[in-house]
Amino acid sequence: MRSGNAGTGVRRWPLSARLLILSSLVTILGFSAVCGSVMLDMRRGEEALARQTSENLATTIDADIGRTVELYDLSLRAVVSGMMTPEIGQLSKEMRQLILFDHAASASHFGAIQVFDAQGDLIVDAASLDPVKQNSADEDFFKVHRDDGERGLFISRPMLHQGAYSVVLSRRITDSDGNFAGVVVGSIRFSYFHDLFGRLRLNPDDNITVIRRDGVVIMRTPFDLDVIGMDLSKTPGVMRVLARANGSYSGVGVVDKIERLYVWRDSNRPLLVIVGRPWAGIYSLWQRQALRIGGIMLALVCFITAVTLFLAREIGRRARAEDKLEELATTDALTGLRNRRKFDTAIELEWRRAIRQSRPLALLLIDADHFKIFNDTFGHQPGDQALIAIAGCIASSACRAGDCAARYGGEEFAVLLPGVSAEDALKVAETIRRKVEELPAEPATLTVSIGVASLTPLVTMEWSGLVEAADKALYAAKAAGRNQSMVATAPYLLMAA
Repeated sequence: MRSGNAGTGVRRWPLSARLLILSSLVTILGFSAVCGSVMLDMRRGEEALARQTSENLATTIDADIGRTVELYDLSLRAVVSGMMTPEIGQLSKEMRQLILFDHAASASHFGAIQVFDAQGDLIVDAASLDPVKQNSADEDFFKVHRDDGERGLFISRPMLHQGAYSVVLSRRITDSDGNFAGVVVGSIRFSYFHDLFGRLRLNPDDNITVIRRDGVVIMRTPFDLDVIGMDLSKTPGVMRVLARANGSYSGVGVVDKIERLYVWRDSNRPLLVIVGRPWAGIYSLWQRQALRIGGIMLALVCFITAVTLFLAREIGRRARAEDKLEELATTDALTGLRNRRKFDTAIELEWRRAIRQSRPLALLLIDADHFKIFNDTFGHQPGDQALIAIAGCIASSACRAGDCAARYGGEEFAVLLPGVSAEDALKVAETIRRKVEELPAEPATLTVSIGVASLTPLVTMEWSGLVEAADKALYAAKAAGRNQSMVATAPYLLMAA
């Protein structure tokens, strides 16, 4: 009897090979999950480190710019206070310069402080005792203080001032009656920002942007004069910066369209610092590590897969060899049916199953008629061919999955039919008998006698009783003239019980 898989040419993996493949698959998935989790943690770690580094950088730059603006603002305040002193106009030019600008901050990045009167005319210049004639009534820093008496320190848009690109800082002068009396003006040159940013070690696509609180760009690195002074207050990123004190967001650069992580720290100073780092740079180290780990994992997966498939194939080969050996050990070499050893094992299993399920079990005992005379007359070779032909008739008639057809011994055969009643078993027996009878009569006609027995076994019964009942029916068929099938009668079945 061949299984369905063998009949269709499909070989199934044995259970041990399937378990090996399953365990290897689980192992690969487990290691992949662990490595994936580690790489995701590394990715989150790189992002957290980049955010922290950017926050620290933004805080440091903001503090430096804030201190510089505050220091220069103190100088402007001192000049405003001096200009409001009534006696200042009675002093000589030298003494007035000394009093007004003695405590003024001086550095190469600071422009000279100037004082303009209520009409916008330059009246005092820290760089000269005799200031040149100049009117700035049309400048933003003048009009802001003239029109708004509550405005404190004003930081202008980047502009060309005193021959250099600068940011102008100004404060209002108010007389004793509260009227507008002029403006004190100073400037911080772009060279200050260039020097500040030049001390930083930035990657090529990193950028730092300094904006005013209305969204106007004061300075940017990498430096781009076209961006300086641009109003970004309507862009989504800057709107978020102006709406929150601190934070970060991912966005695309307005100028270069590079996706970056933007971080800012608000210290309530007039200017805000935004640090941008490209995601590609943030994840560059992680990507190299991920590729290295991924490559190692891929190599391990390929190795484990190859070894697993090799071992599974070897297990399959061994299992097929064992099946072949078992088949050889349980198959009659001449007829191809099961041998007596296999039949005894099968009837033991089916007998127990029939007891558990309370269903009938039928047995056919088949004997070739006058086979000894046939063998003595025509020789052993035709006798073997006759047995093979009879076995073919039996195998083609008992072809259910649970049926077991076996060579019982010599010219005798047995067919085990689980779940079959006596009537149905007799039909199978008659089918076998007719097929044998219809075989070509070369060198002589072949016939068989068949004994049929079927019963539903009980726990107290032994399967040998079923064999004995079928054997009695076989002898009855022979005694009745051979070439016929006989069913075991009640007395024989009662004897089996």
